[in-house]
Amino acid sequence: MNPTYHFGLLFLRVTFSAMMLTHGIPKLMNLVQGNLDFGDPLGIGSTVSLILTVIGEVICPLLLIIGFRVRLSAIPSIIVMGVAAFVVHGNDPLARKELALLYLFAFVAIALLGAGRYSVSRR
Repeated sequence: MNPTYHFGLLFLRVTFSAMMLTHGIPKLMNLVQGNLDFGDPLGIGSTVSLILTVIGEVICPLLLIIGFRVRLSAIPSIIVMGVAAFVVHGNDPLARKELALLYLFAFVAIALLGAGRYSVSRR
C-alpha cells in the first residue's frame, strides 16, 4: 500500500491524540493531587468518572500515539467523547459540543482504519 496512506494514519493518530492530551493531562494532575471534584454524567460517582475520563483522555491517546493495539485503544476515547458530546453537552448548541464531536469522529476513523505500518503493533 502507498506509504502516504500509512503516513496519513500516523498523522491522524498522533495529532488527534496529542491534542486530546491537552484536555486529559490537567484531569490527570487533579487525580494525582487528590482533587476528585469532577462531574458525574452517568451516575457512577465522580471519582470513577474522573478515572475513566483520564483513561480515555490520557492513557489511550498515549497508546494511540505509539500505535499499540490501536483499534482497541481507541474505544475508551470514543466512549469518553460520546459521553461528552451527547450527555454532558447534550442540550447545548452544536457550537458547544462540536469539539467533542470532532474528537469522536477522529477516534472512530482511527478505530476503523487501524494503526498502519508506522506503529509499535506493526513491528
